[in-house]
Amino acid sequence: MKSLSLSAPALSRRAAVAAAVTAFALAGCANYIGIKSDKQIASPGQFESSQSLPSQSGQWPSLDWANQFGDPQLSALINEALEGSPSIAQAQARIAKASSYIETSRSALYPKANASYSWNRELFSGNALYPPPYGGTWYSENNALASASWDLDLWGKNRQRLGQAVSQEKAAEADMQQARVTLAASVASTYNQLAQLYALRDIAQREIANRQDIGRITNGRVAAGLDTNVERQTASGNIATSQSSLTELDGQITTTRYQLGALLGKGPDRGLQIAQPALSAGAAVTLPDNMPADLIARRPDIVAARWQVEAAMHDVKEAKAEFFPDINLAAGFGFDAFGWGRFLNFASRQVQFGPAIHLPIFDAGALRSQLKSRYADFDLDVANYNQALINALTDVATQVSSIRSVDQQSGDAQRALDASTKAYQLAVIRYKAGLSPQLQVLTADQNRLAAEQTVTNLKMKRRDMQIGLIKALGGGFDATQTGLIVPTDAPASAPAAQTAAQASKPATN
Repeated sequence: MKSLSLSAPALSRRAAVAAAVTAFALAGCANYIGIKSDKQIASPGQFESSQSLPSQSGQWPSLDWANQFGDPQLSALINEALEGSPSIAQAQARIAKASSYIETSRSALYPKANASYSWNRELFSGNALYPPPYGGTWYSENNALASASWDLDLWGKNRQRLGQAVSQEKAAEADMQQARVTLAASVASTYNQLAQLYALRDIAQREIANRQDIGRITNGRVAAGLDTNVERQTASGNIATSQSSLTELDGQITTTRYQLGALLGKGPDRGLQIAQPALSAGAAVTLPDNMPADLIARRPDIVAARWQVEAAMHDVKEAKAEFFPDINLAAGFGFDAFGWGRFLNFASRQVQFGPAIHLPIFDAGALRSQLKSRYADFDLDVANYNQALINALTDVATQVSSIRSVDQQSGDAQRALDASTKAYQLAVIRYKAGLSPQLQVLTADQNRLAAEQTVTNLKMKRRDMQIGLIKALGGGFDATQTGLIVPTDAPASAPAAQTAAQASKPATN
């Protein structure tokens, strides 16, 4: 028998042809050449803030920041809200949903095994494909098959999908922390509003007493012939006006109580059970050192935005992996036979095995379009992160500036109150002695009332801004203590000049 052999030139020609065919096939495959992004997340140092946010050796807020206001009821209300608010429950549900995506994505990394069994009872036609004795006879077919498959994930597509799911879960956890900070600040701010209304109510009650005193003086002057019924009716009208203001404040107090009940996740009756607030001024306002740089780990919204960028990076890498071949290994073993007698015989065995390779060659631009979409999402998430950082720095600076402004206003307002109170007292003395008309007393009273309301409103406004500053500084959140810090934010072995954005920027080729 003649043997077949190929000469060296023939082998060389065959290798060249194979190489050419391979090169042609690869050249025709879908590719992502030219699709990239040059966007980077901003670092706090890019935004000048040393004048607006100077280092003052202050402390970051702690989780029990409400204790500084000296009212145990406030801390209890915040804790109650955090335990029972639907907004927190909603955030927790979003975390649970993101966690399920992690489990789904992780399952794709491992082999899968299945088993099946089927039983068919069938009467074969005597005039068709199967002749007698099969034709015209009932038979039972038993089929059992155990199979396994494994996607080798050579290009990391499934691993990137898992990384994206993990990042989304982290973002959901940071969003929940932001919801907690926002809710706590909302409870404190509304509680402070309730305290303000009670303080204004006390002023209104004192004003009613003052105007009743003026009314009694006016009645005496009318009896002495020094005033007329005009002054008497004016005094009575002023008393009624003050009583109307008191009633309005009572209505506002009730409404604010209802708002607190809703923030606590309870019905409006819960708000009616809240005692009158007894808040103090709170701690001094001093900014911590290294504030801009540390703020990115202290603000949950910035941390959430950073994890969204991380998720988008994994999406981009997954989309790139779609351009490469998928290799899936599959195998199966089982038995298939008519009847029960030969079902488990060796001759009834069935075996399946072999790899499956999928290579995208021409898809009319679908994969490139998908990658462009992922890069657009990445650019959007980077822009959102940068905007969140800018907003955070501006938020802190605005709160600090507003507090400083209110402090200056409070000094002037207190001096105005002292002067107007003295003027009112002198006017009452002169009016009672018959040395000045009622109009002078009423004018002095209006000035004193407005000054007292201004001082009270400024005190409450300052405390509200303190609460706003606490929220702007993260409300006690610290990503380094909760496991939510993005690993690439502080690379283990990165040069000092390398920024977190450069370290985490996805490949662009």
